[in-house]
Amino acid sequence: MKSPRFITFFLISLIIFSCSTVPLTNRKQLAMIPQSELLAMSFAQYDAFLDSTHLSSNQEQVEMVKRVGRNIEGAVVQYLFDNNYAQLLEGFNWEFNLVEDNQANAWCMPGGKVVVYTGILPITQDENGLAVVMGHEIAHAIADHGNERMSQGMLQQYGGVALSVALQNQPAETQSLWMMAYGVGSYYGALLPYSRLHESEADHLGLIFMSIAGYNPEASISFWQRMAAASGGQSPPEFMSTHPSNDTRISNLQKWMPEALKYYNKNDGGSSGNKSGGSGTGSSGDPKKVKIGG
Repeated sequence: MKSPRFITFFLISLIIFSCSTVPLTNRKQLAMIPQSELLAMSFAQYDAFLDSTHLSSNQEQVEMVKRVGRNIEGAVVQYLFDNNYAQLLEGFNWEFNLVEDNQANAWCMPGGKVVVYTGILPITQDENGLAVVMGHEIAHAIADHGNERMSQGMLQQYGGVALSVALQNQPAETQSLWMMAYGVGSYYGALLPYSRLHESEADHLGLIFMSIAGYNPEASISFWQRMAAASGGQSPPEFMSTHPSNDTRISNLQKWMPEALKYYNKNDGGSSGNKSGGSGTGSSGDPKKVKIGG
């Protein structure tokens, strides 16, 4: 049996040699799972999710989601190439789908696999609002937040074994951990302190992405105000939430706005995006749950 000292040394070494850097913020993060394994599981889980849900048949809304998604995709590619992070896009196979669901939610798995729920469209209202949501969720994937959360969870539960081994030995538990890491469900627990940090990083990166795509970053403030109103004042206190408080989030957005506007104005305020066409009105009624995937 290995001594506690050896195990401690092994885990510390694993953490040191499994670090990567978040674009824009330059924060060091734990990322134990190889990109090849991450993408393979992402593509499989994404297809399984689509097979188990109902895709929207509203072609106007579907095309809006795909159009905004493609614009954000182009902005991400431009930003990463300009800042020497092009390697982060290796293996990406972008996909944007709108599912019929009353939840006000959206998420992005590794490799650019995006889902938007119809329940959030009444809150986004137009393409600028939708760009806030999609930029935010894609930023989570670009910043490798899911890998970080999976790595933290696997280190806690399995001592840092490979993803493939965890899937083989404990498939249900590992898949549950995956869904938690990518915001497909609602979870509270040990990962909360990191999740608030992730949300702030995604807000910042997402603001830059939507601005480069030509969408007005100032729409982000009114969108999050609408999200707060849609929650009916039922948001938990910040220390119990996976998201920053509404006041904290809006304060941060205002702080980052001058930077975002430089990108937006550089692109003449809408060279590739800035689309306000389409009502963005959902066809599935009032949202049952207000949330953005973590």
